[in-house]
Amino acid sequence: MDKRLEKQLLKVQKPASYTGGEPGSVVKEKETVDIRFAFCFPDKYEIGMSHLGMKILYSLINARADAWCERVFAPQDDMEQLMRAGGFPLFGLESGEPIRDFDVIGFTLMYELCYTNVLNMLDLAGLPVRSKDRKNLSPLVVAGGPCVCNAEPMADFFDLCMLGDGEEVMNELLDLYKAYKAKNASKAEFLEAASHIKGIYVPSLYDVSYNEDHTIRAVTPLKSAPARVEKRNVADLDHIFFPDNFVVPYTEVVFDRATHEIFRGCIRGCRFCQAGFIYRPIREKSPEVISEQSRALCEATGYDELSLCSLSSSDYTHIKELLEQLLSWTEPQQINIALPSLRIDNFDKELLDRLSAVRKSGLTFAAEAGTQRLRDVINKNITEEDILSTSREAFSGGRTAVKMYFMLGLPTETDDDVKGIAELAQKIVNEYYRNPDKPKGKGVQVSVSASNFVPKPFTPFQWEPQDTYEEFIRKQDYLRACITTRKAALSCHTPKVSALEGVFARGDRHIGDAIEYAWRHGCTFDSWEDHFDYDKWLDAFAATGIDPAFYANRRRSYDEILPWDHLNYGIDKKFLIREAEKAKHAETTPHCRIQCAGCGANKLNGGHCDARR
Repeated sequence: MDKRLEKQLLKVQKPASYTGGEPGSVVKEKETVDIRFAFCFPDKYEIGMSHLGMKILYSLINARADAWCERVFAPQDDMEQLMRAGGFPLFGLESGEPIRDFDVIGFTLMYELCYTNVLNMLDLAGLPVRSKDRKNLSPLVVAGGPCVCNAEPMADFFDLCMLGDGEEVMNELLDLYKAYKAKNASKAEFLEAASHIKGIYVPSLYDVSYNEDHTIRAVTPLKSAPARVEKRNVADLDHIFFPDNFVVPYTEVVFDRATHEIFRGCIRGCRFCQAGFIYRPIREKSPEVISEQSRALCEATGYDELSLCSLSSSDYTHIKELLEQLLSWTEPQQINIALPSLRIDNFDKELLDRLSAVRKSGLTFAAEAGTQRLRDVINKNITEEDILSTSREAFSGGRTAVKMYFMLGLPTETDDDVKGIAELAQKIVNEYYRNPDKPKGKGVQVSVSASNFVPKPFTPFQWEPQDTYEEFIRKQDYLRACITTRKAALSCHTPKVSALEGVFARGDRHIGDAIEYAWRHGCTFDSWEDHFDYDKWLDAFAATGIDPAFYANRRRSYDEILPWDHLNYGIDKKFLIREAEKAKHAETTPHCRIQCAGCGANKLNGGHCDARR
C-alpha cells in the first residue's frame, strides 16, 4: 500500500479491511511468478471474507509456483473518497500494489446487485470499464459465480466468463494465459483460443440480433467459438483441490468460522431455486475426506465453529456417519458444528440432539409458502404436518426460537396463500404452548421473513412475470395485517431492490448501458439499503431507453429465445417446460432419489448422477 494512503487509514471506519497481513494470507516475491491474479469480490470485506468460493480459488491459485493471487474488496465510501482524492489506485491486499499492473483481474458475481461495484472497482483501478476499450492482453478481466449463468447484462464489461465449477477450469485458463503471454500474443488471439476451453464464455465472440419487439432474434457465434458454451463440472469432489488453511481476518466478518462443502447440487427440484438447478448434478464428498480436511482446517485457523455447507445438508447420504466422525474430535475441543440448510421433512430429533452437543442455537426452516397448494406449485414437497412436527421436536429439545423463510409473489399466488403464512406462524406458536416438554418460564419467538420472488434463468419459472412493486407492497401490507400474535415478528425485503434484481436476472445486453449510466451517476453498493437509490435507476432506464417491465414483469413464451439460451448448464429446456406446466396444475415431482425426472444433468457427469448410484 502507498505509504501516503496508509497514514490516512485512521480516517476510515474499518482500516483493518484494507491492510492485509492476516494469518493465512499468502505473500510471494513478484519476480518469482509469471502470473499475478487479483481476486475481486465486489462487496465489502466482511461479506467477501465469508465466501467459501473465494477461499478455495485463492488457495488453489497460490498453490501454483508460477502464480500469486491477491484479494481485493470494494472500498467503502470513506476509503473510496480518500483514494480518489489522493489519486490512489485500487490495490491488492497482499502486496499493496495497483491491480491495473496485474495479469488477470477476476470477479466473482454472487448476486446481481453487485454489478455497479464491478464497474466502480475497475474505474478505481484506473482501467476502462468496457472490454473493447482495454486493448492489451494484460490485464485480462474475467468473471465467475452463479450470476454468469446469464452474463448478458455485464457482457460488454468482461473479457470472458467461467461457467460452473472453477477448480479445474481456472488452472487451464491460467496455463493458456501463461503460454500466450510468453509469445506476446494479442488479446483477440488469446480470447479465441480460450473460447475452446470447456466452461469459458467469451461474450465478444457472439453477435446478438433483435426483433422489432426487442426480443432476441438470434445469437450467432463468431470465428471458431462454439454455438453453445457448456458449464464446467467437477465430477469427483474427494480428489478436487480444497485448502488446508483459510485467511483469518483481524476484524469482524459475517461468517467468521471454518466452512466445509459436503456436496454440490440438490436432489429436490424446488421450481423457484436457481442454485438447485445450475449446480446439478449432485456430487457428494465422502465423510472421511470431509472429516480429515475439516480437522486440518480447524487446527490451522483455530476456529471453534465448523459450518457444513450445502444446499440441503440433511440430504447428505451419510449425514449421521459424518457427524459421528466429526463429533469424535470436535466435542473434546469444544468446536461447534453448524448444519444450515436443513430440510423439514427429513430432520429428526436424534440429529437435533447431536447438533446441540456443544452449543444450542435457534432453528431456521424454509417453508417458502403458507399453503399446501402453493407449496405443491413450487415443488417444495413438504406438508404442514412436516412443519409442525419438526417444530414440536425442536421445542421438546429446548429450542424457543424458530425462523421461517417465505416468499411473496410466487406464480399462481392468491391472497389466501399470503394469509396462510400468518396462519402457519400462529400454528407454530400454538405448538409451543401446548408442548409439555417446552422450556419452563420461556416464551417462543417465531421470526417470519418474507422475501420477494424473482424469476431466475434455468428454472421452471424463468418464463413467469414478476409481481410489480405496487403488488409487492400490497401483499406485504396484507400479510402484516394478518399476523395478530405478538409471538410472531415479520420482516419483509425491500420491493424496489427485488424489482431491480428482476430486471438484471433476465436482462440482455441492452441492460449494460443502464448499468454504466447508473454507476456514472452515483449508484454503488445497490444491495445495501443505505446506498440503494431506486430513483437513480429509474433515471438510468429512462436515459438508455430501457423499460424495466419488459424484463421483470412480462410473461415469456416457451419459444422465445432467452438471453442465456446459448449457455448450457446441463438442464434440458424440455424438462423445465414440463415442470412449468406441472406447476400450473399444482403437481409435484418426486426428488431425484425417488425417481429420475430426466433433467439432463447426468450428461455432465459421465451419464449418471451420484444421487441415483
